[in-house]
Amino acid sequence: METSRDDKGGMTTTSTDILNLVDGFIDQISKIRTVLRGVSVSALILAPLAIGLSLFLVSHSSFFTILENEDDFGFVLIILLGSVISISSVWIVAGIRQYRMISAWNKGYSRYIANKEEIHRNIASEFGFTEDSED
Repeated sequence: METSRDDKGGMTTTSTDILNLVDGFIDQISKIRTVLRGVSVSALILAPLAIGLSLFLVSHSSFFTILENEDDFGFVLIILLGSVISISSVWIVAGIRQYRMISAWNKGYSRYIANKEEIHRNIASEFGFTEDSED
């Protein structure tokens, strides 16, 4: 899409609409980050609990008795506990990566908001617009 300029060299409504669309998109992503932060925190809390419970069951004295007495059930139990431990380990790593990514994004978003507000203030002061501080 081509950006056209008016007689004074300013942007037209098409480019302004695109900027508003991008701004709205960034605002929606900032709302989604709350959900993503909740997912990463739950991974950091629930996954260690699942690993701890699985390790407790494996280290319990009656665990090996169950394995000896119940062949099929013991085999399925070992597979289930092993998968819980491995999936929870992956979930912890994913939660840590997600939390770091969201933290980095929050820093960039804060800079974006600060720059956006500064640009709005500069434009308002340059063209003599008054801002209502009572809102």
